Amino acid sequence: MTTQPDLRYPIGKYVSPAQITPEQVDNWIAEIAMLPAKMHDAAAGLTDEQLDMPYRPGGWTLRQVFHHVPDSHANAYIRFKLGITEDRPTIRPYFEDRWAETEDGKFAPVQVSLNLLDALHQRWVLFLRSLTPADLERTYVHPEHGKTFVLKDMIGMYVWHGEHHLQQVMEMRRRNGW
Repeated sequence: MTTQPDLRYPIGKYVSPAQITPEQVDNWIAEIAMLPAKMHDAAAGLTDEQLDMPYRPGGWTLRQVFHHVPDSHANAYIRFKLGITEDRPTIRPYFEDRWAETEDGKFAPVQVSLNLLDALHQRWVLFLRSLTPADLERTYVHPEHGKTFVLKDMIGMYVWHGEHHLQQVMEMRRRNGW
């Protein structure tokens, strides 16, 4: 019997490693650096009609997924900067579902967000590579979760986040033979 992929979580949910080594952090930063090229490849050749199809029943369209990734990663970049420049800051959550429903989230050409992702990740990677082991232990508080997050673990979570959405697109492409 073949198992159907979980369309919402094609790579599963993020699980934080028990121990995060400096080598793991370096690998994660390299993955963050590579994500924009992977997203460009995932979008290549998709028509407006394909981009406006939901990747799963009740889910966002592929276009919304492509716009969501830089929205989320821009928030992440700012959270990291706050975590380094302030003492245990409380970050500001945002309503990603509402952001996905804005005009630009629903209708803008995906190339706009892919270009934003390119520049954002270049800057984010430069910043991440500048952090010391002590910096990576710094934290921020997420009021929605009532929890403190350690920056080095959040690098891994955002690697997962990018791959999670990339695979939503790729699974849609596979299912439809695009």
